Amino acid sequence: MKSKGKIFKNIGIGLLVILVVIQFFHPERNQSGDISQDISKKYPVPDSVQAILKASCYDCHSNHTEYPWYNNIQPVAWWLEHHINEGKRDLNFNTFSSYRIGRQYHKLEKIAKLVNEGEMPISSYTLIHRYAKLDDAQKKLVADWANSLHDSIKASYPADSLKMAKRKPQ
Repeated sequence: MKSKGKIFKNIGIGLLVILVVIQFFHPERNQSGDISQDISKKYPVPDSVQAILKASCYDCHSNHTEYPWYNNIQPVAWWLEHHINEGKRDLNFNTFSSYRIGRQYHKLEKIAKLVNEGEMPISSYTLIHRYAKLDDAQKKLVADWANSLHDSIKASYPADSLKMAKRKPQ
């Protein structure tokens, strides 16, 4: 019968081998240059707001992520890929103008709400990317911009077009 020490040693070696092997498998990077459907192609985005969005939002909510050095370490890269895909699924500024008008309308409302409440950018992101944390003036600037676009859409489209489409059950 093997000793417990030998079993733990074999498990440790096995885990080390797995850790080394997974370093050779990396997800595709989120670095598309396609901005043809970007929010700025349809709506005015002041330079001050654009700078905030790029610094605090675009890594997870666009088609172009600026990757940190630790993205080269697995399983961190997989975790980041999942996080980025989740962020883009919820809101992608680079494809924003392709959304139905009702979705655009509600996303702008959600942007203002989440920024005002300090829920975006998320704390796990700002913990490492301290420059992305928004101060009160930046929150107000982004929220006012989103609310202004929201109101503009409301004034320009019939109310029934501003309703969110029902999602199909999965």
